[in-house]
Amino acid sequence: MSYTAPVKDMLFAMEHLAGIAHVAQIPGFEDAGLETAQAVLEECAKLCEGVVAPLNVPGDVNPSAWKDGKVTTTPGFADAFKQYAEGGWQGLQHPTDFGGQGLPKTIGAACIEMLNSANLSFALCPLLTDGAIEALLTAGSDALKTTYLEKLISGQWTGTMNLTEPQAGSDLALVRTKAEPQPDGTYKVFGTKIFITYGEHDMAENIVHLVLARVAGAPEGVKGISLFVVPKFLVNADGSLGARNDAHCVSIEHKMGIKASPTAVLQFGDHGGAIGYLVGEENRGLEYMFIMMNAARYAVGMQGIAVAERSYQHAVAYAKDRVQSRPVDGSVKASATIIHHPDVRRMLMTMRAYTEGCRAMASAAAAAYDAAHHHPDAEVRQANATFYEFMVPLVKGYSTEMSLEVTSLGVQVHGGMGFIEETGAAQYYRDAKILTIYEGTTAIQANDLVGRKTARDGGTSAKAIADQIAKTEAALRASGTADALALAQRLQTAREAYVQVVDFVAGQTKASPNAVFAGSVPYLMLTGNLVAGWQMGRALLVAQDKAAQGEDVQFMQAKVATARFYGDHILTKVPGQAESVLHGADAVMALPHEAF
Repeated sequence: MSYTAPVKDMLFAMEHLAGIAHVAQIPGFEDAGLETAQAVLEECAKLCEGVVAPLNVPGDVNPSAWKDGKVTTTPGFADAFKQYAEGGWQGLQHPTDFGGQGLPKTIGAACIEMLNSANLSFALCPLLTDGAIEALLTAGSDALKTTYLEKLISGQWTGTMNLTEPQAGSDLALVRTKAEPQPDGTYKVFGTKIFITYGEHDMAENIVHLVLARVAGAPEGVKGISLFVVPKFLVNADGSLGARNDAHCVSIEHKMGIKASPTAVLQFGDHGGAIGYLVGEENRGLEYMFIMMNAARYAVGMQGIAVAERSYQHAVAYAKDRVQSRPVDGSVKASATIIHHPDVRRMLMTMRAYTEGCRAMASAAAAAYDAAHHHPDAEVRQANATFYEFMVPLVKGYSTEMSLEVTSLGVQVHGGMGFIEETGAAQYYRDAKILTIYEGTTAIQANDLVGRKTARDGGTSAKAIADQIAKTEAALRASGTADALALAQRLQTAREAYVQVVDFVAGQTKASPNAVFAGSVPYLMLTGNLVAGWQMGRALLVAQDKAAQGEDVQFMQAKVATARFYGDHILTKVPGQAESVLHGADAVMALPHEAF
């Protein structure tokens, strides 16, 4: 099944919801308006549709393979990555000082979505490299930046993130990898890291591992963790590659999905010690690693949106082609394509509404990131930083959980054929499952939303979003159309339920932690649902006005219909989710653990 990048919908979200015209007024982004966005997206679409997407099924059928410490990727991957790097795509959002293109995240996010729709396994390599670049830009010394950034940004080298160990999953306090200081200022690193995405491969000259480890004598727990650059090949003073470092891939995992992406077990220091270079200061490694993780968490949310879009396109094509049964309304006298059947339409509309809602939410978040990092006004930066930080667990947690529902519906639309691998519907479902797990499970995102984003400021940030939603409701009511009035009512009901939950979370997190955290994931899902629905409300206002003016009427009417569907079928879940948060904790904890 071919992939067609939804460039028109991306540009709609960018222009009308993210406000790219405002982004283009920020110093340094003057040339990054809608015209530039359209040119970049159309060029990216060509690469993703023509080069990367055709490798998606071959990667699933013929995944990466490990032998004698070396990993061979799926045939075609190395060449596709070469084209990706030569096109400057790795450096799209990174600073021009190191050879990047310096474009805003508002544009870059859409390109990330396309690449992941085309091929989730392939796109994981650039995703981790982006994280390594962010960490070095923020905390790396001038020497580290000079040595590594240009090569990472050009795509000549790739990056990895090494957190997890066999005994330490998400609990990084348990990290045991050691780093021993050397007289020349380097460190020798010893330990095992697992689940390292693209920890070994044949697509680039060098791999730059960012590794969490403990220096001897460091404090116990997370306060004693440092971050190191440990390259696969050491780098000579002139920038050329030197000796092989003592960092080796001893195996790769056999996985349920994303099979073409090599998930490595890396062994550091089995032959005398892997040479590592301290990033920033000792014992601040977790702080620096969170820079990578936050960048990656947003990108994983984009992966959820991406795989949902691909699954939706696949399901629509099948529904338009598969003939089965007469329509219940008698509109066709013989068996018809299944897209005529109401329940199939419900499934397709659910897939479409979720995907568009999450894309809109992520696009608005990306624009806030750009303003938070680059706007000249400190107050504007702070306000946007607060909003963006609140959005990260929603974009990551809600969009990935959404992708599971959408890809499951994609299989369902295919009926029995969806369970057969040859149709391709099942791959999206299998690939999507990892997205709710890595870079922090949905529960970890929900804990972040509860603790750091809601309870810490007494619900102030959460309620500020509710105030903005109320303004959208007022605008919908003022417009007076039936669709706008219906969505306004749905938004109001959902917002009022949300505010009740915010008060509960902000008021009870310290007093009754089990009561709050038993409902943390429902709170995240409720909030993501509402915020995406809010963006759909904003979209409806624009689309109905454009349609009335005769502008791209078919597209705009479809946007209105999708927003209305979101209100009637998805936003309506919020009051029930609120009930489970407010009154469901006792039932969660009632059964003693011995009874399980």
